[in-house]
Amino acid sequence: MGILNITPDSFYDGGRHQKRLAALDHAGRMVEEGAGILDLGAASTRPGAGIIDPETEQQRLIPVLKAIVRNYPGALLSVDTYHSSTARLAIDEGAHMINDVSAGSIDPEMFNTIARLQVPYVIMHMQGRPDSMQREPKYTHVVKEVAEFFSKKIHILRQMGVHDLVIDPGFGFGKSLEHNYNLLARLDFFSIFDLPLMVGFSRKSMVNKVLRTPPEKALGGTTVLNTLALEKGARILRVHDVKEAVEAIKITSCYQSQK
Repeated sequence: MGILNITPDSFYDGGRHQKRLAALDHAGRMVEEGAGILDLGAASTRPGAGIIDPETEQQRLIPVLKAIVRNYPGALLSVDTYHSSTARLAIDEGAHMINDVSAGSIDPEMFNTIARLQVPYVIMHMQGRPDSMQREPKYTHVVKEVAEFFSKKIHILRQMGVHDLVIDPGFGFGKSLEHNYNLLARLDFFSIFDLPLMVGFSRKSMVNKVLRTPPEKALGGTTVLNTLALEKGARILRVHDVKEAVEAIKITSCYQSQK
């Protein structure tokens, strides 16, 4: 899953792809490099980011979404949003799935909307909200608590008739460095849900804090984490750098075929 941020303030590439032509060029490059899914986001969820209104989000998103649908009709498009009205509009305009970092906790209408739309839906775990999630996050047992969160959300969604689900533990979303690596070490535990597992490490602080490097120099560390996650059952890598992620998938798959 290639990340396409249409925002002025994302932590790594904020502002780079706001203009339609720049976003279209980047989308094309990710498709050429092997992205199976393009994930379009028009609201930053970096630590400290506030919740934006759906109107602003849609003004950024929809022109780019339309251009990508028109120019890359075969691309599978995900929209990264916590607003149900944006989800509904995006699907109407040609998107195929919704990636919700809040798992329905920011907009209580999101689950009803997904049930009506019947599209694939990514539920991610986040403690708190983007503007507060990194203020001393606390867990008694992070793996158990994230699993309990998924169990409750999955039960509710299945009762509503939603079955095409993807789970994302939310690395960096309301987690300390220790919490992140605890989750990674036990990532295979989440196979109990028998659902596709998505991970997003791309150039995040769990790389930068260990290597003492800025996001711009965190590609190598990101690739290591992606490879470890693939070994533990991850099926979707959400990344800024598609070529390197595809290479990690190919090599890991070749290695696993010999085990």
